[in-house]
Amino acid sequence: MNTDFKFMSLALREAAKAANYGDVPVGCVVVCEGKIIGRGRNSIERKSDSLLHAELIAIQKAIKKNKYKHLLNCTIYVTLEPCAMCSGAIVLARIPRLVIAANDPKTGASGSLYSITEDARLNHRCEVVRGVMADESSLLLKGFFKKLRIRNS
Repeated sequence: MNTDFKFMSLALREAAKAANYGDVPVGCVVVCEGKIIGRGRNSIERKSDSLLHAELIAIQKAIKKNKYKHLLNCTIYVTLEPCAMCSGAIVLARIPRLVIAANDPKTGASGSLYSITEDARLNHRCEVVRGVMADESSLLLKGFFKKLRIRNS
């Protein structure tokens, strides 16, 4: 479990970088055999592209580094529960293990609204670990949205 905290703390660093650029603070790392092979942070606002979620960026980098479309021996760490798009990408990349910090009751698709990553009807499922450094992630998200409300009022 110590490994999960180590890599989730690195995903939280990516999330903090996203917030510094005005994006919702979500960060992600893909780890294979103890090494990070992909990093990502939300870049939706910064690059004006609704597809630039932290998970998609990290998965694309990991696939490029891995030189194969499937990430079979990897774990993906994300600071906020993936949406439907990102959960689908995790399944399609065949990532066997997903570690989530905070749940997302509004758009989460790995246990909250939907369970795409664990759906037995699909050809791949993930082991999902929830709540690793959830308080730290929630605090970062709440702080970001509080500042955004103040700035917009």
